[in-house]
Amino acid sequence: MSASLPGRRDLPASQYNLNTYWGRVRQSADLADPRTLFVSSAGLESAKNLVSSYKQGHVPSMTPELWRAKKIVDSTLHPDTGQPVFLPFRMSCFVISNLVVTAGMLTPGLQPTGTLLWQITNQSLNVAINSANANKSTSLSTTTLIQSYFLAVSASCSVALGLNSLVPRLKRLSPGTRTILTRLVPFAAVASAGALNVFLMRGEEIRKGIDVFPSLSEAQKSDLAKQGKDNESLGKSKKAATIAVAETALSRVLNATPIMVLPPLILVRLQKTEWLRRRPRMVLPVNLGLILTTSVFALPLALAAFPTRQRIRAGKLEREIMEKVGEAGLVEFNRGI
Repeated sequence: MSASLPGRRDLPASQYNLNTYWGRVRQSADLADPRTLFVSSAGLESAKNLVSSYKQGHVPSMTPELWRAKKIVDSTLHPDTGQPVFLPFRMSCFVISNLVVTAGMLTPGLQPTGTLLWQITNQSLNVAINSANANKSTSLSTTTLIQSYFLAVSASCSVALGLNSLVPRLKRLSPGTRTILTRLVPFAAVASAGALNVFLMRGEEIRKGIDVFPSLSEAQKSDLAKQGKDNESLGKSKKAATIAVAETALSRVLNATPIMVLPPLILVRLQKTEWLRRRPRMVLPVNLGLILTTSVFALPLALAAFPTRQRIRAGKLEREIMEKVGEAGLVEFNRGI
């Protein structure tokens, strides 16, 4: 993101009001815009140079071109490292990366082997995305990464296979109800394992804490820039890390809910229509279309549930943080996405 580029003058956080949910939705839609994936290396360097020029005071004010450069930088670079996030794991590629995997998990009549393979694939992708977009102020060891991966895979496969074997035994339910429940099994597996995956992959943040910074007004930021100083970290906070990880886990569940619930329920109804009965080969394209449409709208809505740059009163964090800014003082931290 732009915060990782050289220069002491901060860019405005967004064109939109991030204190409102719909402002964050519009900001998240920019972050998840797949068109930024097609920006070349030269285009990225040009965007970085333009943003750096503003931060160094060479560009006096924000322009449409500068807002576009900021959008490219924010959707490509990690805010803590300043390095490009590997393309398939960027939020702008989230819908595309998840499309085939989600369609595989929601395939009607999937056998146990297929269920296992798709759940493993999904959790592998989740691990990669969570790791690539996590707060990098606390490092994650390779051993912890591997352990977290296998625990998440075990959880998702256990839930999926367990519920798949349980639903047919519910004889008191009508066949139609059992069909619907079977189609919703992937949602239960993805939602539970997805949240667990976030906690496992980012557990090191909770154990060691993440960097917390004073929350400054625009005037205070400007004063710091004139003095040639940076907004220094107040220290690491485990409580801030717990908030960051919990909110990210919840946003994953919020994102999975419409994607894993609406398409299978709609498909069940469509498969009863004469048109789809006569065209069984259209089931897969229809399923893909439903998942793609739902995903495009669901991702910004879920990402916007909580601010990416979280602001909180110091009194809710550790005493050593509170003593530096006062109980009522505001601090902020990168939640991760």
